[in-house]
Amino acid sequence: MQKCFVASALIALMAAGALRAEVVTHSEFQAVDGTGEHTYTAAEQVTLEGIVLNHPGDMLDPTPDDSITQMYNMAGQWQIFFQGEGDDHAGTAVWMGQLYRNLPWVAPDGGYTNEEWVAELTRLNAAQFAPGDRIRVTGYFLSYKGKMNVNEQHSNHPDHDFTIELVEAGVGLPQPELVTLDDLKDEADRFIFDPQRAIGGERYQSRLIKIADVNVVEPNGWGPYGELTITDGVKTLPVKLGRGTGIYAGSFNLTEPFDIIGILDQDSANLVDGYRLYVMNYDGNGHVLAAPEHRRADEAVADDPNDVAEASL
Repeated sequence: MQKCFVASALIALMAAGALRAEVVTHSEFQAVDGTGEHTYTAAEQVTLEGIVLNHPGDMLDPTPDDSITQMYNMAGQWQIFFQGEGDDHAGTAVWMGQLYRNLPWVAPDGGYTNEEWVAELTRLNAAQFAPGDRIRVTGYFLSYKGKMNVNEQHSNHPDHDFTIELVEAGVGLPQPELVTLDDLKDEADRFIFDPQRAIGGERYQSRLIKIADVNVVEPNGWGPYGELTITDGVKTLPVKLGRGTGIYAGSFNLTEPFDIIGILDQDSANLVDGYRLYVMNYDGNGHVLAAPEHRRADEAVADDPNDVAEASL
């Protein structure tokens, strides 16, 4: 009888694990209603698969500092974006912060000491993933300023840890989708919001895109974590810079119309606007503002001899 009970318990646990591991598409996870509110409520946790788009350290600074007490200052932070494949035309951000206690609704002991934070980063990095790898992420989630993010729901309790599994290394970054400002903005230079996610910012949110032939309105915002505005001469789009080693005072050299490649982010309490292009790094080439790996992904497709042959048919 005892053996039967143990066997039944193991079967139940395996079944529960299988249910937790059911993979949801990014499109389903990021679905919104007419006001921009997210509609995914199928489970407390979610499992997603996709291609990693960025190095976490090029986006946010993970350096721990548990002495910080300033409200809303998370100290060390970690974030990646990964996007769906094939017909799954969407993507998701995965975020973690060190000092949740600096949020007014979190208890004073909510957060990680410096040692605990380093241990968390070590746990995540054990998967040894990089941009262009296919990963599987499982965890809790929260909606934040227009995106549904996988995160710890501001809890440092181990049962709220998200996990990252390396499914396949070296799959390759997706080709950046060619998008125009007309695809994102209306005639009055207002963001296009479509809850069906067939057009506008929602269609390209959290995905790698390319916008050609633009200029910077004013380069004074250039630098780590800087904010710029690009224009095609009529419409505009905000650009958020990361902290890659190529973004520093004096490295801006884009004086002629250039192409820009980045991840389309959303950061707005209104939920239906606030889209921006997130560019993590720059290699100083003078023609394309992009992280080196994003520019190479674009060039690799353009230089593929099979593509050239097909184009000549």
